[in-house]
Amino acid sequence: MSNAQAAPARAQQPAPSGAYRIDLHAHFLPPDYRAALLDHGHLTIGGYPTPEWSTEAAVAFMDYYGIQAQALSVSDPGVSFLPGKEASDMARYCNTYAAGLFRSNPTRFGAFAVLPMPDIAASIAEASYALDELHLDGVILLSAYDGVYLGDPRFEPLMIALNQRNAYVFVHPAAIPDVAKPKLPLPDFLEEFTFDTTRAATMMMVTGMTQRYPNIRFQLAHAGGVLPFLSHRVSVASQTVLGQLWPQDLPKPSVLDMKNQISRFYYDTALSGSAAAMAGTLAVTNRDHIVFGSDWPFSALTLPQSGSHDPAPGLSEIFDADQRMEVEHHNPLRQLPRLAAAVNG
Repeated sequence: MSNAQAAPARAQQPAPSGAYRIDLHAHFLPPDYRAALLDHGHLTIGGYPTPEWSTEAAVAFMDYYGIQAQALSVSDPGVSFLPGKEASDMARYCNTYAAGLFRSNPTRFGAFAVLPMPDIAASIAEASYALDELHLDGVILLSAYDGVYLGDPRFEPLMIALNQRNAYVFVHPAAIPDVAKPKLPLPDFLEEFTFDTTRAATMMMVTGMTQRYPNIRFQLAHAGGVLPFLSHRVSVASQTVLGQLWPQDLPKPSVLDMKNQISRFYYDTALSGSAAAMAGTLAVTNRDHIVFGSDWPFSALTLPQSGSHDPAPGLSEIFDADQRMEVEHHNPLRQLPRLAAAVNG
């Protein structure tokens, strides 16, 4: 379906039946990792109380909501709250734990590797080990580390390594320090997370990162934050006075190029399973770049609890059953060949 044909469905459509969903935005908190979070004062993540997690609870959640498999990842703050070697050791622990999960439950779990960012050398080493030796399905990166957003030149060596491996990279928002955001009585996950994903995606495009590393497939959390809504404003930036002030060492993006870059991102449905969010996403990309995400266990309180086994009923306001099968099953598996082989084998 072309962008011009993207329009809300005429009425609520039935979802496919059975456990078919492949969840590319699902988190896990291995025991030692969760203990370290709590020990370092991370009692909430994005304003949400740090949840408990177990393999059994994850499988029960998947069984209830018709999810065939999850590609697990560590949420914000990754392992960056730990210093030096502790961060590297915790990343290795989480990634090894994840690899054990999909070896013992091959048809239910995949995983994205967490890296000891912002240590670039250590992160390259861990990405190499996680992708080449543990055979994890991709990498998760936060939108920013210590206030430095993806797209910054200091991340170039890591991007080179990921590009060489044709890596799938899940971009997840990071919490903004209290001193750098308005004092509003709202948890970060409601709005700030979406804004930070947008900042990261914009910086990746305007610095040319997404152009220089075309082999990396970037998934943006929560339907790209507010990027679809701001796509026109971002695209015309170089035609305004900003274009006259553009740094000499950066390529000046054209409107068409920015639209192309925006269309190449993958957008997940986590906390965005509504006609409004999906119509906006379909206005900037094709349906084959939309993938299912639940954001569990952080979304536990937002999921339908009254007997519905559909984790995102709002998707049926814009997609029919065949289209939902594409978004929730086929699209995710096309990006993760190891998981696809396990699920289909």
